[in-house]
Amino acid sequence: MAVDIGNRLRHLRKAHNISQRELARRTGVPNTTICLIESNSSNPSVGALKRILDGFPIGLAEFFAFEPQTSRKAFYSSDELVEIGKGSISYKQVGENLFGRNLQILKECYQPGADTGKVPLIHDGEEGGIILSGRLEVTVDNERKFLGPGDAYYFESRRPHRFRCVGPEPCHVISACTPPTF
Repeated sequence: MAVDIGNRLRHLRKAHNISQRELARRTGVPNTTICLIESNSSNPSVGALKRILDGFPIGLAEFFAFEPQTSRKAFYSSDELVEIGKGSISYKQVGENLFGRNLQILKECYQPGADTGKVPLIHDGEEGGIILSGRLEVTVDNERKFLGPGDAYYFESRRPHRFRCVGPEPCHVISACTPPTF
């Protein structure tokens, strides 16, 4: 069984109430590297992981022996959704601790013109969503589609993809991704 280093690191960082930026400052490991590790987009070398863990401090053996509690909570009020994105795209996640979970559910809000970036996203898993309001341009591989309220998308996340809000109003989306990627 593979160890989920990304979720384990995220859980440990949040348990110590440390932001990714603060952890990067403490350890000298770039913030982008910590973000990639937490999203399981990159596997750290033993040396890099050791440097990151020194920011808590916790040793490698303790890190791998540590088993965060899986949340058993089943219901969430709107004010309990966890904001995991800032800026022109808001990502509100259902559940704070996704350790040991296989599914991530998000309430997304793209401000007019907001975009996930020129470089397409690529990661393991599958994702899908339903547009609640506004219009969203979704590009998967070389296929581009403009989606409106009630329209949906669903694809393998290894396919290069990006999202952009088009039109004068914010776009609201409910999405799911497996495995959790943030």
